[in-house]
Amino acid sequence: MSMEEKIERINQLARKAKTVGLSDEEIDERNELRKQYIEIFKGNLKIHLDSIRYVEDEEKQ
Repeated sequence: MSMEEKIERINQLARKAKTVGLSDEEIDERNELRKQYIEIFKGNLKIHLDSIRYVEDEEKQ
């Protein structure tokens, strides 16, 4: 399942939770998808932050 598909499914479950409620299986699915999304987001953020270079550091070299 791609990231876009995960986000769409999370949004579907969120809309359903607000209207009719979720079954236990859907709650478990939502929690697992949220967990996966957060892990991917954190990984991407770490990669982005690790690629940042300070100008001051490069001037000293």
